[in-house]
Amino acid sequence: MTTDGTLLARARDRQRTHPLAFDAGLAFLVLVAMVISSFTDPHGPDGPTFGTRAPTTEGVVLMLLGATALVLRRRRPIPVLIVTAGFALIELVGDARPAPVTMSAVVALYTVASRTDRPTTWRLGLATMGVLTAAAMFFGPTPWYAQENLGVFAWTGMAAAAGDAVRSRRAFVDAIRERAERAERTREEEARRRVAEERLRIARDLHDVVAHHIALVNVQAGVAAHVMDKRPDQAKEALGHVRAASRSALDELRATVGLLRQSGDPEAPTEPVAGLAVLDDLLATFRNAGLPVELARTDGGTALPAAVDLAAYRIVQEALTNVRKHAGADARAEVSVVRVGRTVEITVLDDGPPMPPPAEDTEDADGGGHGLLGMRERVTALGGSLTAAPRYGGGFRVQAILPVNADDIGEGEEA
Repeated sequence: MTTDGTLLARARDRQRTHPLAFDAGLAFLVLVAMVISSFTDPHGPDGPTFGTRAPTTEGVVLMLLGATALVLRRRRPIPVLIVTAGFALIELVGDARPAPVTMSAVVALYTVASRTDRPTTWRLGLATMGVLTAAAMFFGPTPWYAQENLGVFAWTGMAAAAGDAVRSRRAFVDAIRERAERAERTREEEARRRVAEERLRIARDLHDVVAHHIALVNVQAGVAAHVMDKRPDQAKEALGHVRAASRSALDELRATVGLLRQSGDPEAPTEPVAGLAVLDDLLATFRNAGLPVELARTDGGTALPAAVDLAAYRIVQEALTNVRKHAGADARAEVSVVRVGRTVEITVLDDGPPMPPPAEDTEDADGGGHGLLGMRERVTALGGSLTAAPRYGGGFRVQAILPVNADDIGEGEEA
């Protein structure tokens, strides 16, 4: 079975690469079959006999012309059918002992059926069957009901049906192949989309972690440098905060980058994932950096979906980092976490000077930092809303409303 399948596959490849040579070989085989049949008498005394009759010169010429026309059967299927059917009709009407020129018309009709559409096959097939069968019945040497006449009808009909079946199967295979290719392209596009979303998520996490901790390190290092000579104890305490902030930054970076490890890489760290459960620790780092922060929570510590929990934590972290960077040394901040129905509201207020943050941290900046923009992307991905604007009388207000049920989150929980 394997050898036969291999030979068949090779024959198909040769047919595709050399169609004209294949059609020439087929035309030669049809010519040989017609010549052999023309020497056969189906009405011999003891049944069909070979060599008891011979074709006429006109019959040989028509057989040769009909076979030659088949060389172009795929390039010009309909003209070839008309020509071969005409040769067969001439032979059936004009010869008392007609040669089997109809074989070439049968092959041409099969080609038309396999390479055109069904309506064309029906029209040309019925016309060819009707004309050739009528010519055989009314002009042939045998009675109209003879088997030879019915054979013309049967062979032309089977040729049209076989060609139509081949065309349908080819169209079905092409449709299956196209569907498979389209599905493959869709999978590749979906994979690329997920990779892009994962890169964006990791970039946001890295920005939040680095911006927060580097800001704290910068503040504490400035304090230490300022009081190093006069108050070494306070400088030592500030350097301790620098060390704690840098260690925390390294731990969070390690946890984030650990998501990119392959199965054979060292085991990822097992530190708790950032979320509202460790919000107090986050606020403590800001208090140690000199930013008074008050917290009000009415959510009762209710567990949130992982994506919402992480987004809420990052929003508080980024908002307080902006307060520390832009609101001034005497600014104070308030953080509130409120559960309202199927949403959780995260609000960060400060009492800094009455001006918006620098353009580099706003969404509308042309140069574009990534602070508020990153927060807005997180909230939008979860189906929530974010408001960030100066407060009347001074300070700034950031409020995020996040859905907490799976139906509202949709695919955002995977982002």
